[in-house]
Amino acid sequence: MQDNVLTVVEASSVRRWMGVIMLGGLGGLVIYVALVAPPKLGWQVFLIIVGALSLWMAEKMRRATEYRIELTETELRSSDGQILALVSEIQSVDRGVFAFKPSNGFIVRTNAPQSRVWRPGLWWRMGRRIGVGGVTSAGQTKAMSEVLSALLAQRDQVAE
Repeated sequence: MQDNVLTVVEASSVRRWMGVIMLGGLGGLVIYVALVAPPKLGWQVFLIIVGALSLWMAEKMRRATEYRIELTETELRSSDGQILALVSEIQSVDRGVFAFKPSNGFIVRTNAPQSRVWRPGLWWRMGRRIGVGGVTSAGQTKAMSEVLSALLAQRDQVAE
């Protein structure tokens, strides 16, 4: 049974490409510096590793931000089919200023720990916390967090 999608969060194309270009540019610049003006061998190896990691992160972000996050009445999922969390397992939503959350995003806390996943620029999951946001629109993530909060309030009210 296909649930109706209540709200969607996706990476805006400008932010997506700015993030990818900045990470890729950083990686290229660090590798360039390591090769053109080589410091001592240890530092040169360090710079090449940092540059390679930045290029890898840029590619990982490019692939991750091709997808979007969808909220249905029963689950929070990625458009590639991966379920971030079931609504029945979500304990709370935090979008406060001092919350450890992605840029323009929010944090979801679940009842039980889940596997670690990282989709740079879109979402991550570590233990009981799921961070949604990054290169996403603040309006979309705020709307999703409010709809999710309303679903949780409705669920808790029915349970009482």
